[in-house]
Amino acid sequence: MSGAGVAGFTDAQKTDIRRFCGYPAYGAGAAGFNSWRFFQAYGTLEYRMDNLAPAEMAVTLQYIGTLALLEAAVPQATENLDTEGAAAWTHNANEVRDRQDLLDGWRQRLCGFLGIPPGPGLVSAGIRLVV
Repeated sequence: MSGAGVAGFTDAQKTDIRRFCGYPAYGAGAAGFNSWRFFQAYGTLEYRMDNLAPAEMAVTLQYIGTLALLEAAVPQATENLDTEGAAAWTHNANEVRDRQDLLDGWRQRLCGFLGIPPGPGLVSAGIRLVV
C-alpha cells in the first residue's frame, strides 16, 4: 500500500488473496514470463493489493481469515464420507459440495469487494457436468 507509515500486505497474505480470487501464482518477481502480464484483471488485482486504504485492507484481511476457515472445513468434511447414517444422525451426502460452494461464494465476494473478476481458478471451480 502506498502512504506514509502504512504497512502493506505480507507476501503470504498476497498469495492467499491471489489464490482465493482464483489467480495463478505470481512467481518470484517482475523478471521473466509472469502470468499477471497477460491478464488485465491480474494486474488490477496486484495494483489494488498495493494501494488499498487502511480500512479496505482491514476488510480484505477479514475476508481472507473467513476464507481460510471455510477452506479448512472442506477436507474435514471428507472424514464423514463413509457414513450414510448413524442412530438418529444422517450424514449430508452433499456436505463436501455444499462446503465448497460456500467457500466459492465467499471467494467471489472477495473478488467483488476488490473490484476484479474471478480468476481462471475460481471460474472453472463452479463448472459442473450434469449427465
